Amino acid sequence: MNVILNIIWLVLSGIWLAIGYTFAGVVLCITIIGIPWGIASFRIASYALWPFGRTIEPHPTAGVPSMIGNVIWILLAGWWLALAHLVSGIALCITIIGIPLGLANFKMVPISLVPLGYRIVPVRR
Repeated sequence: MNVILNIIWLVLSGIWLAIGYTFAGVVLCITIIGIPWGIASFRIASYALWPFGRTIEPHPTAGVPSMIGNVIWILLAGWWLALAHLVSGIALCITIIGIPLGLANFKMVPISLVPLGYRIVPVRR
């Protein structure tokens, strides 16, 4: 079921989200100071490409630098991204067929809000 949902997600919105996050990662990596956020953006792009069957969890070795980086990220871009995922998730949930895709958008809100100090892992069953 995850494969079918991932293919539908990829066609309808995943490819565009992944392209956007990848472009943002390239722009961020051009500057030296933006490299940590650029790497996080690439990680989110891979998650946006294929979200079903994967989840996020806190990285056990993340510390104060991740927290400081997340505060900067929230102020500059994180809250915009989280709001965009919320709005598009609500829009997708209006239709019955879009409910799983809307839930995937809601699942991406935490990592788009605070990307540093988290990792993307397969869902454990």
